[in-house]
Amino acid sequence: MQHRLSPDDAAFQQKMREFFTSKVPQDLRDRWAAGGEPDPDDIRTAQRILNAEGLAVPHWPVEYGGSDWSMLQRHIYLQEMQAASVPPPLAFNANMVGPVIAAFGSTEQKDRFLPPTANLDIWWCQGFSEPDAGSDLASLRTTAVRDGDEWVVNGQKTWTTLGQHADWIFALVRTDPDAPKKQMGISFLLIEMSTPGVDIRPIQLIDGGHEVNEVFFDNVRVPADQLVGEVNKGWDYAKFLLGNERVGVAPVGSIKRKLAEAKEHAGSVQTDTGTLLDDPLLAARIAELEAQVMALELTVLRVAANSREGKPDPASSTLKLRGSQLQQDVLELIVDIAGPAGLAWGDDSWTGLAAPTYLNFRKASIYGGSNEVQRQVISSGILGLKG
Repeated sequence: MQHRLSPDDAAFQQKMREFFTSKVPQDLRDRWAAGGEPDPDDIRTAQRILNAEGLAVPHWPVEYGGSDWSMLQRHIYLQEMQAASVPPPLAFNANMVGPVIAAFGSTEQKDRFLPPTANLDIWWCQGFSEPDAGSDLASLRTTAVRDGDEWVVNGQKTWTTLGQHADWIFALVRTDPDAPKKQMGISFLLIEMSTPGVDIRPIQLIDGGHEVNEVFFDNVRVPADQLVGEVNKGWDYAKFLLGNERVGVAPVGSIKRKLAEAKEHAGSVQTDTGTLLDDPLLAARIAELEAQVMALELTVLRVAANSREGKPDPASSTLKLRGSQLQQDVLELIVDIAGPAGLAWGDDSWTGLAAPTYLNFRKASIYGGSNEVQRQVISSGILGLKG
């Protein structure tokens, strides 16, 4: 294990740092850092700036805009992006459907979809989760029946994040209801959101925001050439997609930035003896979090350094688990620092955003593979425990 970056990796880090802090507008980064409901135009603008520099989809094949980086360089890229408060490339495009099309799509699909996906000229959303299925993704009930040169889709998806901005949805659909296992008989379909029969309805979350949706399909006719890969092989593509989704799920750069902000906020709150930052209990809590974040960062570097052939180390499940916990701990700290002022949310001040941001990021325990699933992976796949 190396505790310091090599000269080449240190130069790479400096290059990323300079680009993110000088080429992406400061006002855009400030809005992203403040939190709250994301501005879709800011996400589009940032991704197009990155794509113009070849930095939007570095893990894609080189012929479609990727870069031949090591896992450690990719980690550095992500951490510097988070530290500079740059909106990351839209995950549904960059980390999910793009790699699936690149790996399993036809030549026509690659030429048609990959360039606009990298540049966010197409905004994708994910059609995996369904009502009553929970984490049992293979229990999906949305069907697609072949009719001539089209598929006819009926069913419902839920928790479709940012689907209100999407142009297209990539969906898992059941194409063989008689398959011997529920994981079999599933296909991966690309559906334009403007197709007749597609209906999207908002779900209001506990933070008051509109981030997720329900999507209904009522006899939606989809051209047959929008099926990715082979019929009834969609489960394999879904597992490939979820593996990419979990790469980089320990947002160390974002956690460090939020923790630094927490210290600034504590220093701005006056008490009878100075500021909240002078409170020994709060100072100890901050110090403990800083030590834990440092430990996480070193573990992330070790996992990235041990990854081979573009595949994440199996220990990456620990990063998702610990990263989401620490992220929530830091946001809870900010709520506590805000105190009673945090009850009056609804404005753009840090006190007004503290509670809704904390509530919004309870989702981190679920997305990218729930923490319960990650614990199972760690116990059986890493520790070799049976139960």
